[in-house]
Order: sequence, then structure tokens, then C-alpha cells
Amino acid sequence: MGNRKPSLSFWQIWNMCFGFLGIQFGFALQNANVSRIFQTLGADMEQVPGLWIAAPLTGLLVQPVIGYFSDRTWTRLGRRRPYFLWGALFSTAALVVMPTSPELWIAAGTLWVLDASLNVSMEPFRAFVGDQLAPRQRPTGYAMQSFFIGVGSVVASALPFVLAKVGVANTAGPGEVPDTVRYAFWFGGAVLLLAVLWTVVRTREYPPEVLRTFDDATPEGALPAADAPVPPAGGGLAWLLVGVAGLVAVAALDLDRMLYVLAGLPLGYGLLRLVARRLAPQRMLATIAADLHAMPTTMRQLAVVQFFSWFGLFAMWIYTTAAVAQTHYGSSDPQSAAYNDGANWVGVLFAAYNGFAALAAIVIPWLARRLGLRGAHLVNLLLGALGLLSIAFVDDPRWLLGSMVGVGFAWASILSLPYALLSDSLPAEKMGVYMGIFNFFIVIPQLVAVSTLGFLLGRVFDGEPMRVLMLGGASLAIAGLCVLRVSRPRSA
Repeated sequence: MGNRKPSLSFWQIWNMCFGFLGIQFGFALQNANVSRIFQTLGADMEQVPGLWIAAPLTGLLVQPVIGYFSDRTWTRLGRRRPYFLWGALFSTAALVVMPTSPELWIAAGTLWVLDASLNVSMEPFRAFVGDQLAPRQRPTGYAMQSFFIGVGSVVASALPFVLAKVGVANTAGPGEVPDTVRYAFWFGGAVLLLAVLWTVVRTREYPPEVLRTFDDATPEGALPAADAPVPPAGGGLAWLLVGVAGLVAVAALDLDRMLYVLAGLPLGYGLLRLVARRLAPQRMLATIAADLHAMPTTMRQLAVVQFFSWFGLFAMWIYTTAAVAQTHYGSSDPQSAAYNDGANWVGVLFAAYNGFAALAAIVIPWLARRLGLRGAHLVNLLLGALGLLSIAFVDDPRWLLGSMVGVGFAWASILSLPYALLSDSLPAEKMGVYMGIFNFFIVIPQLVAVSTLGFLLGRVFDGEPMRVLMLGGASLAIAGLCVLRVSRPRSA
């Protein structure tokens, strides 16, 4: 038996999670305003999902790589903290540049930089909680991250609305982003950098040799720290053929070009498995492919929950602005005052659901003790589904604040309970790479969303973005039901 990992105080957990306040400030500004920036710079509504592809694709590529390297890093700053810092520096630079983009392609390119940099900081934060906290404290740690995510998002999402109320210009000439958005992004960059610096300066990390001595270093039933077996070639070839067949079908049937992204997912996975077999087992791609193939059962079960959860969230982030502006403010013209009033109100709604998420983060540890981790996550996801579906049936946009209560509980739960369910099954020496691989099941549904939502909007939903939100609500409900398939953890 190893040593029991010491319990940390409230303020120690506070300090180690505080950087998430800044990271989510950046994500919230992105989520609430990027569609608006794209439309302002001339993007059609059906183009917007394709321009958002940077967000999930960078997460798919960056997080497992950063997880792999952070597991193998030890410097004077520690194991995870160097990645916090460098990600924050580049994120801040991107937040300064994006709202001043003169062309659509520059804004789209800056989104790639912004999202990649935010992911460089965020992935090690997830592993950081697993490193520093004993299993009994991990739900509290992840709930604390959700609290800071909620607080940061409230302020960030509401900033353009607040700035407009104090007299900052909320409209601009054709192709120009309003001052309310520009000033919000610049302020957000400063907050992000300072919050991450607080965690870097005010925390410490266990060296790898110390982590290996704790009794949770290799949980019962988890994979050992040694490399997992290389996956067989046959499976890789099958995935490759599925991807090729998808590409041919999209071309032959002259379908929406974004569906190439959907076909590219199995193609990419097949290539990864085939290439990995030709590499030495200790090489990065070989290690990631082997660990992905041999992932714990709990992770496989949670993958389905994550898929439907994040598909619903991405539908909300992409189309809430268009849906509310069109349905409640009567405008689809991003140059009009009515559209920009609606967009600002969406910022308030996003602030509201994040505020409710901050409150939910306080309740979730209690709820998890009463219902178990699985039961609590099921309830919260169903609340989110009801909240998102209700948007279509509310006449007065002010009452949409009530819809955001359910969305907030779901958001706080999605950001905490799956990680608490997962972390008990992961070995300490692979915490980073497995948290990065777990991110696949966040970004794959987002890639599916950007590949299909524009197609569905034009071909199935008659150009009505509100129907996309209803699809998102149904997806959250399915995610909740899938929680019942997840194995009951020892800590639940």
C-alpha cells in the first residue's frame, strides 16, 4: 500500500482552480461573440458552423498532445503549470487581435490561435486536480472549477451588454465590430492572464516520483503506467475504409461540403491506428493510439454521455444568437440595431446560465452525496434539456432567464461530474494523456455539429435556428439517459 494523499484546505483548492476563472473568461467571450463577429464580417448564417470548426478541431489535436507532454514534464515551474502559463500568454494575444480583424479570414484564423491556446492551458488544469487531490476531494475540486467557470462566464458574457448600458457604441459601420465587443475582448485578455498567473504563483505540484508513492497512483482496475498494447491493424483499416466511403458518398451525392469533416473523422482515426503500428511503442502517436484503444471501461461509457452533452451545447452556442434575434427581436440583419440588441441579450442569457452554474457548483457536491455521481448528473442533464427546449415556447425574451436555470445546472454538471467519475479509474502517471483523450469525446460531437447543423438548418429546419436549439435540448435528454449505463464508481 502506498501513502494516502494529504487533504488540501479550502483555500489551497481555491488557488489551484482560480486560473479557470481566466480561461473561461476567454471561452465565454468566444462562445457569446464569435458568431456575431463572423456575421459582422460578412459570413452567411449557414457558413457560421464551418467557421467554428477551429474550436473542436484544435481541441482534438492539442489536448492529447499537451496531456502526453505534460505527463512527462518536470521543470522549476512544475509539471502542469508551464502549460497554464504559455497557453495564457498566447490566448491573451489572440483576444486582443480578434475584434480588430479587418477580414473574415483573419478572424477565422485568430479563432484557431485562440482556441488552441485556451486548450493548452485548460487540459493540464483537469489533470492538475487529479494530481493534487485524493479521490475523496476530486468532486470538490472539479466543482470548484465549475464555480470559477460560472463566475468568469457571467462577467465575460454580460460585458458587451454592460458596456452598451454605460454608453459604449454597440453598432459600427459595415464590416466593423462594435466597440462593446472590442473592449470586452481586451479586458478579458487581461483577466485571463492575471488569473492564470495567480494559480502559477500560488500553487505547488508533487514531483512524479512522489506521485507514484500515493495509494491512488494506480487505482484498482485501472491500466498500469506501462504502455498499453498496440491496437491491431485490422481495425485501423476498417475505420479508414469507412472514412473513404463517406468522402466518396459526399462527393457523389453532391452533399454539403461540411460533411467532408464528418467523413474525415473515421478516416483520421484509421490513419492514426495504422501509422501508430509502424512507430516505436514509446513514440507519442503510438502511445496515444494504444491508450485510446485500451481506455478504461468507464471512459468508454462516459464517451456516449459526453457526445450527446456537447452536441447539445454546441448547437446552443452556435445558434442562440441567431434564434433569439430572429424570433424575439425580429431581425436577421447583423447591421441592424434590433439584431445587436438581441445579440447583447444573448450575452446576458449566457451570463445568466453561467451564474446559475456557479450556484449549481455549490449544490452539486451535496447532490452527488445524496444521489451519487451518476444520479446527480442525470438530474442535471434533464434540467438542461428542459431549459433549452423551453426557449422555443417563451414569448417574452426576459423570461428566457428562467430557461437558463436548467441550462446552468447542466453546464456545471458537465464540467465536473464526468471528470469525477473518470478520474478514479486513471493511473496517476497517465492522468494528463487520458484527460486529453477524454477530450476527444467533447470535440468529436462538436465536429459532428459543425459538419451537420448548417446542412440540417438549410435542408431540414427551413432556415429556422430555433429548431436547432430544440435538437440540442433533445440531445441533452439523451445524454442524461445514457448516464444510467455508466459503471458505479467506488466513490459514488
